[in-house]
Amino acid sequence: MSDLIDGNEYRKVLGRYPTGVTLVTSLTHEGPQAMVIGSFVSVSLEPPLVGFLPGKESNTWQKMKDENKFCVNVLSDEQEDVANEFFRKENDPWEVISWHMTNQGLPAIDGCLASIDCSVFDVVEAGDHWFVIGEVLGAEVLETGSPLLFLGGSYGKYGSN
Repeated sequence: MSDLIDGNEYRKVLGRYPTGVTLVTSLTHEGPQAMVIGSFVSVSLEPPLVGFLPGKESNTWQKMKDENKFCVNVLSDEQEDVANEFFRKENDPWEVISWHMTNQGLPAIDGCLASIDCSVFDVVEAGDHWFVIGEVLGAEVLETGSPLLFLGGSYGKYGSN
């Protein structure tokens, strides 16, 4: 961490800002892969670009990066258990969650709010992360509802229904 700011204080400050929870998926020679990502962002409308930031030490990104395609699944506030399946690593999450293949041949999670199929447009070094920029090949709204959020170290919901 920089000498300019304490790492713990930095995490605490950024923990005050909510992020949406996505599951970025790809299909590799080892089968489907996925990583929970809170650093998803819209980058450009012309051309349509989105981005996410996996850590440089991410084993999952190492498996996915050579495929040059990925799907961003926007999780609903009813899918906290789906996100947790990919953190636990006790079982193969692909055997316990419901999913299907998109038109681009990428794994998409059933019940998510939207899926965005992308090809890798660029990968830029960004400190201890990679900034992966994807060109959107297809996007689809799958369900209605509210997104799953992450704030202050825990999951939450948007608004009160």
